[in-house]
Parts: sequence; C-alpha cells; structure tokens
Amino acid sequence: MGVHMFTGIIQSLGTVRQVEAAPRVHESGAHAHRLEIDLGVLADGLVTGASVAVNGVCVTVADRQASVASFDVVPETWNRTTLPDLRPGDPVHLERALRVGDPLDGHFVQGHVDGIGVIEHIARTAGEWKLWVSTRPEHMPCIVPKGSIALDGVSLTVVDVEDARFSVALVPTTLQRTTFARRRPGQRVNIETDIVARLVVAWLQRTSTSAPASALTWQQLQAGGFVT
Repeated sequence: MGVHMFTGIIQSLGTVRQVEAAPRVHESGAHAHRLEIDLGVLADGLVTGASVAVNGVCVTVADRQASVASFDVVPETWNRTTLPDLRPGDPVHLERALRVGDPLDGHFVQGHVDGIGVIEHIARTAGEWKLWVSTRPEHMPCIVPKGSIALDGVSLTVVDVEDARFSVALVPTTLQRTTFARRRPGQRVNIETDIVARLVVAWLQRTSTSAPASALTWQQLQAGGFVT
C-alpha cells in the first residue's frame, strides 16, 4: 500500500457508531480493533482500501455500508493514539487522503501520530482563543513557535512553547469546523509534529557527535538537503 498524505484541513465531522475495545483475530492471524464511523457526505465515492484520517489517524476502509465505514485498527495504532477514548455518538474529524492536483491549504500531514497530548485549558481573550496542550518532553524539540502542528488531524499554528507544553491559535473557522470549541481540560488529543521539523531534528541528532546543534550552519543544512 502506498504512502498517503493529508493537509490537516478537516472536510467534515463524522459520528462514531461502534468501537470494539477487544481486537478481532482475522483469518490471516492478524489482530485488529474494529471502528465504525458514519462518514456522512464524505462516504460518497469512497471505496474499500481507501485511506481516511480519523482525528488525525490514517486508517483504511475495510467495509462500507451506505455512509457507515468500518476500519480495522492494528494494536500498534490503537495503543499510540486516542482512538480507544472514542465512544458511540462522539464526533470525529475526517479528511480523505490527498489526490494529485488537490490544493494544499494546511500543511503536509501523514496521519502518523507521534504522541498524545492532554488539553490543559482554552484561553479566551478578545478576538483570540488559544488552546494549551501538555505532552511528553521528547516531543517538544519538534514543536516551535510559528511552526505547524496537527492536533486530532487539524492543521494549527504553534504560538507559545514552554518546557512540556505549548499553545496553538484557534481561529473562528477552526472553531466552527472542528470539535475544539467543545473540548474540555483533561481530554487527550493526537499530536503529529511537522514533518520538516522532525527531519531536521533527526538529522541534528545523528550528527550531534561531530557538531553541536548550536553550531548549525547554512552549509550544513544544504548538505543535509533541507535547503537549496
């Protein structure tokens, strides 16, 4: 199966119909949790084997009956994401995979969750909402002010960065088209950091024995293929 990409621009909200906490054993011997979601209008033209991002998690359609699609979620994905938190009736963010020629209005999102964050609070001031999220320290090097990040599959801009937490800006359109306006402190969100930031951090980690990060030069970035 090929690599699928998303943009972090939510196309619609779906509704969870069924969540199987215990994995099924398929004829192949593989284990998978079954997740059923009413995709609404997003189901039109969707075929078995197509990829959909559900709250930022790339999953594959195993079956579809009318607007309700079934997805098999492998244990690795199940354990690394917030999918086990879902309950029947919950709304979820949906985005179909990019096709050639589709506009890229957000940023490149793979649907591969790096980790889980916990909502601390939403700061509401005149004309601005900021969502504060705490996460594990190892995710922080890839989270930078003014950089991109996907939370539950939504492309957002990082505003503040502290030791083990960060904030993102929530514009009116985001509040209208996502579930963030109704989220509460303590709830978990899927985090996917920006792919470019991950590549840079990984490259710096590999070369740190010969050159500290503080000594990074434009020539080193060119040698690593990050700039031209």
